[in-house]
Amino acid sequence: MDLPRKPAEELNKFRHAQYFKRIIQIMPSQMASYDSNRMMFGFFAISGLDLLNCLDILKEEERLGAVEWIYRLQVKGAGAMSGFQASTMLPDQTPDYLCGHLSMTYTALATLLALGDDLSRVDKKSIVEGMRSCQNPDGCFIAMITGSESDMRFLYCACCICAILDDWSGLDKDRAIDYIVKSISYDGAMGQGPGLESHGGSTFCAVASLLLMNELHGALSLEQLERLRRWCLMRQSDGFQGRPGKPTDTCYSFWIGATLQMLDVQQFSDAEKNREFVLSTQDTRIGGFAKYYDTRADPLHTYLGLSGLSLLGEPGLQPLNAALNISSRAYAHLKELHKKWNQ
Repeated sequence: MDLPRKPAEELNKFRHAQYFKRIIQIMPSQMASYDSNRMMFGFFAISGLDLLNCLDILKEEERLGAVEWIYRLQVKGAGAMSGFQASTMLPDQTPDYLCGHLSMTYTALATLLALGDDLSRVDKKSIVEGMRSCQNPDGCFIAMITGSESDMRFLYCACCICAILDDWSGLDKDRAIDYIVKSISYDGAMGQGPGLESHGGSTFCAVASLLLMNELHGALSLEQLERLRRWCLMRQSDGFQGRPGKPTDTCYSFWIGATLQMLDVQQFSDAEKNREFVLSTQDTRIGGFAKYYDTRADPLHTYLGLSGLSLLGEPGLQPLNAALNISSRAYAHLKELHKKWNQ
């Protein structure tokens, strides 16, 4: 059942830009337990400002400082331990705990692109080596070689890293595709792994991974694609839900909305209802978007809410590259880098 909503308002770009700027500058003390996701918050804030066309709210020294901070997170030349970590909280004298993490490596690279960095200081070779070490025999990935869950999220992060670095040598595509196909549930969408419940987030990760591998139409039959499209379209009431029977939630305007775009059926959803729902969850006093209209705004739902609006063509927002979840401006910058690397 969907929750009652307050009336939708227009997008308040200024408040949301200020919200993201505060996150970059200082996080409230009650969020200290999320330090292990600090790079993720940086991605939400900086990529959010990029979508808002408000990166100029940051002074030049702040943008350069953000770039330097991200590079401080890089674990270079460490073999299977290579990549980007989440936080600079670990002192230099504890090298045994310095280990790359696939989600943080993906978000670090994406954030550097949003900031206009040329990725010249990225140790591409060691990142690929570290990523290769994280692929399991079943084709999926763990987040880090020291141990973690293994599910569709990290397979997606690995595909994004390969696409950004323009190097697929660290990923066995055949095994990855096999994992995705085996994760298709009875209702046509994907779970986090074989035999698990279909979910909007894991379905996005699976579809985006296939698209990035240029295998979406090769790996899935026409019947599988049609069932997948139907499942995604059925997730809308006003906004989108992540699973049948759940309330609509701001973040699924991206997870499901992006999947519909990649499957070429976004036009069959109700864009105006989706927009009204997302805008009803924004905080027009201090900025940010919430999961539901009557809950507190947070960085994840703020960024993904804006991403969902971008997919709808909201005026004043940068268009979005759905598969990589970066702005069209950042994606164009990436393609220019690829041209230089391949000359």
